[in-house]
Amino acid sequence: MTADGRDDKRVVDVWANPSTELEYLCCHPRSLHRHPRSLYRHPRLPPLSSSGLTRGSKQINYFGMKYFVYIMTNKPEGVLYVGVTNDLIRRVYEHKETYQDGFTKKYRLKMLVYYEYTDDISAAIQREKNLKHWVREWKIALIEKMNPQWRDLYEDIAW
Repeated sequence: MTADGRDDKRVVDVWANPSTELEYLCCHPRSLHRHPRSLYRHPRLPPLSSSGLTRGSKQINYFGMKYFVYIMTNKPEGVLYVGVTNDLIRRVYEHKETYQDGFTKKYRLKMLVYYEYTDDISAAIQREKNLKHWVREWKIALIEKMNPQWRDLYEDIAW
């Protein structure tokens, strides 16, 4: 037993297997400092997929930092832009209001048509790089799998 009443074996298992999901630690405020390599998830949250990425869920603002890979366009099957961010709502708003000069302002890319998220920044950056190297048809197929009507998903996540 540790000083706070937890079983030593469970604590050792965290360090032996950093990918173990420990639901009993998720609400303890000091647990993040004791076991920084473990995965902290609230028991009511949907599990992440086996690749670590989850596509198109409305539950995007929950415990832990999330990183988003997203695709913007100006019209259905129009110009496509792939990006990565840690705050999807803020970033899409910036695209819509054209705060920065660049590709999205030049081509008026204001529709969020696809997004996915992960809690690993390295995986998000790698996924963005992979998507940027995909041929256009693959990107369109990916968008149509999640969003066949090419709706602007910003309204779904912002409200």
